[in-house]
Amino acid sequence: MKMRLKYIVEDTDRHGNVRLYYRRPGAPKIRLRGPSGSPEFLIDYKRAAAGPALAKDQNENVGRLVEGSIRTLCVEYYKSAMFRELDPRTQKVRRGILEKFCQNKGDGDKPYRMLLPRHIRKRRDEMMDRPEAANSMVKAVRQVFKYAIRYDLHDTNPAIGVEYLSGNADGFHSWTLDEIEQFENTHEIGTSARLALALALYTGQRRADLVQFGKQHVRDGWLSFTQHKNRNSKPVRMEIPIIPELQRILDESPTGELTFLTTAFGRPFTSNGFGNRFRKWCDEAGLKNCSVHGLRKAAAARLAELGCTEQEIMAITGHRTSKEVTRYTRAASQKTRAESALRRLSKSQTGNKSVPLSETMLHGGTKPTTKPLIRNENGK
Repeated sequence: MKMRLKYIVEDTDRHGNVRLYYRRPGAPKIRLRGPSGSPEFLIDYKRAAAGPALAKDQNENVGRLVEGSIRTLCVEYYKSAMFRELDPRTQKVRRGILEKFCQNKGDGDKPYRMLLPRHIRKRRDEMMDRPEAANSMVKAVRQVFKYAIRYDLHDTNPAIGVEYLSGNADGFHSWTLDEIEQFENTHEIGTSARLALALALYTGQRRADLVQFGKQHVRDGWLSFTQHKNRNSKPVRMEIPIIPELQRILDESPTGELTFLTTAFGRPFTSNGFGNRFRKWCDEAGLKNCSVHGLRKAAAARLAELGCTEQEIMAITGHRTSKEVTRYTRAASQKTRAESALRRLSKSQTGNKSVPLSETMLHGGTKPTTKPLIRNENGK
C-alpha cells in the first residue's frame, strides 16, 4: 500500500543530488534524511510534523557530539596540526570520507575505543564494487587513530592491520603512441587542447602543476617551480628543461598573462576544472579511456624505455620514492629487458656478429615499435 505524506518537497542541488524537506505553509522548511520511505525518513517526518519545538530538538541532537565517540575523535583530529598541515584539497576529501564513515548506520556516535579491525573490514567489504573508495576509507581511519595514539587518546590503531583491496594494480591508463597521435590529429597546434597535451607529456607533471605554469616559471629555457602536492608540508622544488618541441608549441599557442593555460573566459583553470575540460578534449578525439594523469605515466614509461634510471625519472616526475615510479614504468621496463635479452640471443646465434634487433624480430613475425614519444623540432 502506497502512502502519501503531506508537505514533502524535493530540491535538487547543482550536483544532481535530491534533498528532502518538510515544508508546512508559513513555517521554515526542515531537512529530512533520505531516501524517501526509509526508517530515518519516517522518523524525521514524524518529528517535523509534531511541531517546531520537537523539530528543533531533533536538529540540536544531530549536531551534538557524544563524548568518547568516533565523531568526537574525528572533530579533534580536524583541529590538530596533523590535519591542518595537509593540502586544502586533501583536507576536504579526507573530511568528506570521515563524515560519511560517521553517518553510516549511526557509527559516528559509537565509542571509538570499541572500534575493532573486523568492524572496519566489514565496512571495507561493503564497498568492494569501489575498491579505490574503500581503500581511501581505510587510509582515512588509519590517520585518525594515528592521531589518537600520538596524542595519548588511544593505545592501538584498529585500521593499521586492515588490508587494502587489490583494485586496479596499474591505476590510470597510460597513453600509447597511437592515442597521442589521435589526440594531435584532432587538436591542432595553436589550440589549448594541444598546448595542454604538450605540457603534460613533456614535463610529466600533475594537473595541479600544469594549470599554474606560466611565463614567470621560465628561466633560461628551464621550468622552475615547486610542486603543488605537499607544498605546505614536504615541498619539492623542481627544475625541468623545456625541450624544443614544447618550446615550439608554446611559441605557436595563445597563452594567458599568469598561466599558459586559460579558460574560454581568459582565466586560469582550477585543477578540477582543467580535469573536466581535458576529459572533453579526450572525448572529442574518441579517447574514452585516456586522462591527463595517464600522460604523466606515459612520459615516465617513455623515459624508462629510453634507458633512464629510476633516479633520473624521479628527477622529472618529482617522486620522493621509487615505489610509484616502478608502478608507472613496469611495462616499459619489461619491454627494455626483453629487447636486451633478445639482442643477446641474436648475437649468440650469429657468432657474436651484430644484427639489429628489429631485423631479428621482423623475421620472427613481430613488427617493432620505432615511433618516438618525444619528437624533434621537425616533428619526426
